Amino acid sequence: MKQTVSFTRNAVNVFFHILTRCNLRCRHCYINPAQHGTADLDTETIIAWLKLFHDPAKRSNLIFLGGEPTLHEGLARCVKAARSIGYDSVTIDTNGYLFHDITKKLSPSELDVFSFSLDGATRETNDLIRGKGSYDRCIAGIRDAVSRGFEASVIYTVSSENAGELPRMVPLLGALGVTRFFIQVIGIRGRSAEEAHASPENPLQLTRERWLELVPPVARQAAEAGIRTIYPRVFLEKGEPFECAGNVAENYFIFPNGRVYRCPLCEDYPLHAFAIRENRLVRTGKINESDLFSLTIPEGCVINKLVQDGNIEYDSAGRPLYRIACCLLKDEETP
Repeated sequence: MKQTVSFTRNAVNVFFHILTRCNLRCRHCYINPAQHGTADLDTETIIAWLKLFHDPAKRSNLIFLGGEPTLHEGLARCVKAARSIGYDSVTIDTNGYLFHDITKKLSPSELDVFSFSLDGATRETNDLIRGKGSYDRCIAGIRDAVSRGFEASVIYTVSSENAGELPRMVPLLGALGVTRFFIQVIGIRGRSAEEAHASPENPLQLTRERWLELVPPVARQAAEAGIRTIYPRVFLEKGEPFECAGNVAENYFIFPNGRVYRCPLCEDYPLHAFAIRENRLVRTGKINESDLFSLTIPEGCVINKLVQDGNIEYDSAGRPLYRIACCLLKDEETP
């Protein structure tokens, strides 16, 4: 069954980058040390910041990210602290190396999901994007987590480099015992932005036609195989209204230097709406991303138009042929 996952208006979603360092150098990594910092937050600071975003009156969902978050020695303690604070769901996004024996330090009752990044159904494709040896380590990590009773999900960032292998992911995930599949569109930010500017004749993002002919059918196939599958809407249907999550939902993207964004497309720029200073959440001055959320343009998402407008097409009169959805609007196929 397909449904649109609309923005949750009575929930808080916290995407917490507790460090920016990583053991891999993925070609599409969005981390930008100049904008996000290079320090590892200490465990006490992480716990203090977690308290800033938990709202007991709303469902609070937390995702630990990096860099590679399992490189942080205090991650297990942070997960346990998040549960004590009252977060309703806790996820760890990981490249699969699972440092510091993290699967042995947590139980499935403490962590809802290990979410693994895998960008190829084959070793050759994945390792070209993520680094030599990363495919085998990620597969081993998934098997380890599943064998210990954890729910495992996989994130597949679709680009022109790996789109052809997306259909082959369905049988692979089924064999591994993965229950959730996130198909993600590649964002033109971080290293992807550098690569896109260096070779504009070879775009990383799929065309609208290629995305629509590939992604929704694979999502249906995965759901038919018993795997819940979520992917971004990206392209709005004719007449479908545009809505920005920044206006109607509470999503916070936190970085170690204290920047807090509401929109992930803004993360290459000092446009963050909030900052954490002396363990207090404060609003930043004008102009920031919040000032962009209320703008209305024919192309849909104004921030997409500003930072990655290569996925928009126009007619001979200069009118957009379609609108770009908010990047946080998702479609879901359920078994």
